[in-house]
Amino acid sequence: MKNSGNCLEFYSETLEALKKNSSFRQIKNIVQDGKYIILNESQNSAAASGKLLNFSSNDYLGISSDKSLRDTFLKEYLSSGNKISTPSARLLCGTDSIYKELEDFLAKIFNKEKALIFNSGYHGNVGVYSSLINSDDVVFLDKLNHASIIDGVRLSKAQIIPYKHLDYDDLRSKLTKYRKNYKKAIISSESLFSMDGDIADINKLADLKEEFNTLLIIDEAHSFGVYGDGIGICKEQNALHRVDLILATFGKAIGSYGAFVAGSEVLINYLVNFARSFIFSTTLPEISVAFSLFALREQILKDNGLQKKLFSLNRYLRNKLKDYNILGESYILPVVLGENERAVQCSNKLIENGFYVLPIRYPTVAKNTARLRISLNSGMDFDDADMLFECLKTLI
Repeated sequence: MKNSGNCLEFYSETLEALKKNSSFRQIKNIVQDGKYIILNESQNSAAASGKLLNFSSNDYLGISSDKSLRDTFLKEYLSSGNKISTPSARLLCGTDSIYKELEDFLAKIFNKEKALIFNSGYHGNVGVYSSLINSDDVVFLDKLNHASIIDGVRLSKAQIIPYKHLDYDDLRSKLTKYRKNYKKAIISSESLFSMDGDIADINKLADLKEEFNTLLIIDEAHSFGVYGDGIGICKEQNALHRVDLILATFGKAIGSYGAFVAGSEVLINYLVNFARSFIFSTTLPEISVAFSLFALREQILKDNGLQKKLFSLNRYLRNKLKDYNILGESYILPVVLGENERAVQCSNKLIENGFYVLPIRYPTVAKNTARLRISLNSGMDFDDADMLFECLKTLI
């Protein structure tokens, strides 16, 4: 009988292959400090223990690093004698009035009947897709959809039919050819795609949903809190009423943790009864739920200029980079470089010069499309964008 040493050898060899291909991932030792991070990495000695401008965060409005906002929340929350956590599943005793308050608030702002909190966007997508469909069904999904959506569909055992990215003619062709062969069907897309920074046309998707009798599920993870007065791109495009389920996270522009899905009472009740990632998970800490509600009320849905500043900063930097291979149209600016090694080398040079910009490589993106993913937030200044551009143009 062969021993487990051979198994460990396989894992070791696989990791070595990743390193040779510049695909090896590591958890970095960092400390966040407002729009900066402090990187303490021996392999980046030039930047060790120094502050770097953070162009890799999803904290698009700078809320998670807003010390004044955090202090105000904690003073109010802790002085009221609230609990820090609720260590149980929601369907047991892991719920309190704050959970229902947040869910009711979300349902209202999304103009839906109900909402349901999940522990993360990954939990949400896996729970939604794995419970709503089965092997008799089909999902037509944008080929650049997030891995959590794909994993959820795979768990459901439904047929996956990808369509070309943002190509609605290709989607129509595939709906025409395949929809009739399946009992239930879903059209699935993100609203703002996190690796390309581009935006879906929700109304075109809704037209096809209605024509071919499918559900339409939109993931607003990277747009919730910014577009559409903070509600997202479905609101921006006047399509909230046409989407069956909207999923978004609190862990990006909201600066908190967790996720939710909003939709009809029937669909939300179905998820409560069949979404395993909801049923069998200990609930989010109560303090996280309370902060999400606080941030939405006190920052996201108020006209405080955070979103406008982010859009202005995006236009400014995109204009400076117009002669380079920049994808999309949003505050996520992917600079496609091609080979993994080149993206890693450019990232290391940027880090050495005080800019925290990370490489995105295969398998996160397609082969030979490795890129630098520049992510802006409203805590930055135009001078920060200028400095990044001056350094970046010497590398690409």
